[in-house]
Amino acid sequence: MTRWRGRAVLLLLPVLVPLGACQWRTADADRPEAARGFPRADRPVSNIGVTQFSTEDLRDSMGEARTVMDLARIAPGMTVADLGAGEGYYTVRLADRVGAKGRVLAEDIDKGAIERLGMRVEKQRLDNVSIRLGTPEDPRLPANSFDRVFMVHMYHEVAEPYAFLWNLRPSLRPGGAVIVVDTDRPTGRHGTPPALLLCEFGAVGFRLVEFVRKPTMTGYYAKFEAAGPRPAPEAIKPCRLAADGTTIGH
Repeated sequence: MTRWRGRAVLLLLPVLVPLGACQWRTADADRPEAARGFPRADRPVSNIGVTQFSTEDLRDSMGEARTVMDLARIAPGMTVADLGAGEGYYTVRLADRVGAKGRVLAEDIDKGAIERLGMRVEKQRLDNVSIRLGTPEDPRLPANSFDRVFMVHMYHEVAEPYAFLWNLRPSLRPGGAVIVVDTDRPTGRHGTPPALLLCEFGAVGFRLVEFVRKPTMTGYYAKFEAAGPRPAPEAIKPCRLAADGTTIGH
């Protein structure tokens, strides 16, 4: 209906078209073309690659990875995706946990990080690990392939959450789950308020099945499963965090 009206204006009021057409074309010019059918995220996005840990040994001393993998019930033989894998801290630990009969797919949108991780995987001879370059709107995961998809301290860096989660959903096997670990602070400060996380996941058809806070994680653990049919992109209602901490949207 909107397009039909646009053509009518072109015929009847040609002097008004250039401005309107230009605004229509440039409204989403800063977004990936594949994401433009989805709502724009109504929140800041943190810079990629910032970490509060100076070394992996320090991170291990906190016990986060062990705690998270235990909560997620990672077992030998599982197939797991590590999104925003970076230098591979979780990737190598997941590879050890799932064992030779399991598989880990490490994904990142940073080409340099993927290249460095590839060298690490080769050096450590992690034969059960593969790597993949994703995009801000699509992790490019194979369908019906994963028991768990990890998003650790990276969700606040996702610039297109609705397209990203929508494209991620088909990758889960029956009974599969998405695991998010993040800190409870604004998305512009390298964290995600839980209410906003639940709203954005819910908007794409995920339901929260477990939420845990532990000191060893310096944040929270959230586990989501797909629930019901995946909504059409145009039916997704975007979320906004209100001043009182509640969400407006889904």
